[in-house]
Amino acid sequence: MLLRTIIRSSSATWLLPLLALFVVTALGDDLTTWVTPLYWLSATGTATFAQPFIAAACAAAGAWEGARLHRGRVFDQGPVRSPLAITFPALAPVVVMGLLALLVAFATAAAAADLGFGIPDLGILAVSTAILIANTLAGAVLGRILPGVLAAPLALIVAFIANAYPASWNIRWIRHLVASSLDNCCAVDQVVDPRALWSGAVFALATSCAALVVIHFRGAMPAVAAALVLAVSGAGIAGYLARDVDYDPVVARPTSELDCDSGTPKVCLWPELKPRADMIATGARAATDRLAKAGLTIAPTLTMAAEPGPGESKLGIPTRPTPSDLAAGVVSGYLPQPPTCALNGDVYPAGAAQGPVAAWLYATATGETRVIEGRFDPRDVAFVTEKILSQPKNVQLDWYQRNTAAMANCTDKPPIALIAGNSQ
Repeated sequence: MLLRTIIRSSSATWLLPLLALFVVTALGDDLTTWVTPLYWLSATGTATFAQPFIAAACAAAGAWEGARLHRGRVFDQGPVRSPLAITFPALAPVVVMGLLALLVAFATAAAAADLGFGIPDLGILAVSTAILIANTLAGAVLGRILPGVLAAPLALIVAFIANAYPASWNIRWIRHLVASSLDNCCAVDQVVDPRALWSGAVFALATSCAALVVIHFRGAMPAVAAALVLAVSGAGIAGYLARDVDYDPVVARPTSELDCDSGTPKVCLWPELKPRADMIATGARAATDRLAKAGLTIAPTLTMAAEPGPGESKLGIPTRPTPSDLAAGVVSGYLPQPPTCALNGDVYPAGAAQGPVAAWLYATATGETRVIEGRFDPRDVAFVTEKILSQPKNVQLDWYQRNTAAMANCTDKPPIALIAGNSQ
């Protein structure tokens, strides 16, 4: 069959404009709201938010094309070509439709991220492509069993449930079989967990192979049994690969990608922030100078790494930082993270100290008290302004140290109040 005939007669040809319009209008806000600016990996991962919808469309179109071939008894005619050779040209436009719709989703996310020179993440694209192919082939198998008017809507519904719903389940590994959490990748200090990619790729490959076996052997019972073994084995292997992957399939970005200057303290930034390096270093060092004058110990290195090492302090800034973000980024390195007991739901008395301590740090790092207004609870602002900043520096430092010590566990009560210039 001529290429133009295949394109003209394929259901994917008229479905593509509708699918692209749906991606832009119905999913546009989700594709643009959460993407990390300037980060190619985040734009690629965010684009997969549209993947369950696109995969469902591929399954429906694949079912329609499979039913069309079955209804026309194409496989019952002279076996000049194998069933696979007949099926591939009919399904190729469907896969292309899915890839083009995914490209629209990526373009939408990329426009919001304002990306510079680079390329999308090839691992995520490869897994997404494999998933679209698997859904298309599975739909084609369903089309061999049911009429198109039944197979297409059934494939649409089943494929959407299979691709979208695992992300809401508590069983972590299931979501990674269909790569349904890749849209949570990634903050600038994160990369995608390769185990999640391998899990999705293995399951998609197993599903595709199972469908190909059924198509090639035209639904013979031994072929169906072999296909079931392939699918179940693939799910088992994929689940094993993803057994320890968290709900969000991300890991810390390699620190070897950090670009560090030679100042004091040393400032280490991700490549995406290199054009703003001078502004960031100047603002960050100004904040650390003020904290040092208040008596705090300044680490030799300020780093954007997800997990700072010895002698390093966290610089938690966005990829498009403003001057006010720099002080907040420096302050983030001097706020203790909640202990495990607090994250597990235990009583955390020191939680009451988090707001006042953060407000004091921010006011100290900026050298201005007015900047904390609107950023923190008005009660914390009033308390810090009236009760803490009016005290001598040594008393303020002692108050900070005693409160942060209490914030490191779930037993100590924080000495938030100051009476007669002493913490208690």
